[in-house]
Formats: sequence, C-alpha cells, structure tokens
Amino acid sequence: MSVKPSAAPTQPLPRHQGHRARLRAKLDHDAPALADYEVLELFLGYALPRRDTRPLADELLRQFKSIRGVLDARPDELLHVEGFGPGMMVLWQVMRELLARHAVSPLRTREALATPQAVAAMARTRLAGCPHEECWLALVDTKNRLIAWTRLMRGGINAVSIHPRDVLEEALKRKASGIILVHNHPGGSAEPSRPDAALTEELAQLAPRMGLRFLDHVIVTEGECYSITQKTFV
Repeated sequence: MSVKPSAAPTQPLPRHQGHRARLRAKLDHDAPALADYEVLELFLGYALPRRDTRPLADELLRQFKSIRGVLDARPDELLHVEGFGPGMMVLWQVMRELLARHAVSPLRTREALATPQAVAAMARTRLAGCPHEECWLALVDTKNRLIAWTRLMRGGINAVSIHPRDVLEEALKRKASGIILVHNHPGGSAEPSRPDAALTEELAQLAPRMGLRFLDHVIVTEGECYSITQKTFV
C-alpha cells in the first residue's frame, strides 16, 4: 500500500503582504476611498515589495504635510527620511518624469496656453522640487498653441544665467510667434529679483523688433508661481 506524502502546510502571508492585498482590493473597488497614507503605502510597495511601507508613508506625510508636499520634495530632503534610499529615489524620479511629461499634453493636442495659470500648472510639475535653477521656454504659435516646451539653461543652486539673445534665437529657430519664459527659485520666494525684472523688461522691448511676442515670465517655487507681466501669484 502506497502512502501519499502529506501536503506541506500553507505558510501564511507576512502581515504587510496581506494588508497590501487588502489595499489593492480597496483600490480596485473604490480608489477615492483610500487615505493618503494608503496610496503612498501601495506606491512605495513597488520599490519595497518585502517591507511594510506604512511607517515610511506615515513619516513622509508627517514631514511634508501632504501628497503634494511629498511629490514636490527635493531629492536631498527625501534621502534624509529614514527608509528612503537610492532605490526608492529611482522610482520617485521616474514617477516625477511621468507627471512632468503628462503636464505637457497641450503640446500634443495643440491646446492654447491662454492664461498664466495654464503655464504655471505645466511649469510647476516640471520644476517644483528641482534643487537647482533651470530656465525653460514655452513657445507658442499665433493662436497661443504650444509648439515647444524646452529647457534653455541649467544653472546652480542660486542662479541661472539667461541672456535675451539665447531666448530670442531659440524662438526664431522654432518658428514661434510668442514666448513665455519660465524659471524656478529653489527653496525661495517666487517674487522676482531685480535681474528677473530687468530681463523681463529687456525681452519685452526686444521681442517685437524681431516679430515676436513676449507674453510672460513665470517664476516657480515648491509652493507657488508668480507672473511678472501680470504682477500676481498664479
């Protein structure tokens, strides 16, 4: 008589894996019902599949106050959070790049950038949390439809060198009709400095002489955007 070997006892899932499965079921059933920390838990789990990510999610929200604060945090700030290592940073950078490229959807659908708010929304996704200054150009056609969103210059922590000639040459090369200049102030105020105001005035004077429209100069920080031509936060 042969005896079949008994089946090995089923090993229970680690507590965090069972919890993550319940969160995925909740996501599938009613995603808006997830709390902020639960959304972060699930996202962090793709980089840390064998760890309980609830403590890290809680700590990120404690330090940066909100989902937006976490997403806009600078790399150096994130790496100071216990449990947030280089592997997690790679996932974060990919996610930020996806969001930034999604924000440029007007380029693909040829939508009009009709207001400073529309420019600010696109610029904030790209530049909020950037640890150094960068200058970007939003170039539009005669109907203010976006034809290019391109980085003009990358600078240091406190400054980026921008010359009117570089701005105008890029606009002419792209056969643009209008120019919107964008740059960021890492960790500072969005209010323009004297050089920012002087550059804006110079471009406003030079652009019409070359058949171009200078539409705006927008300054971005982690939490706000400022339109120099409109003289207001947007």
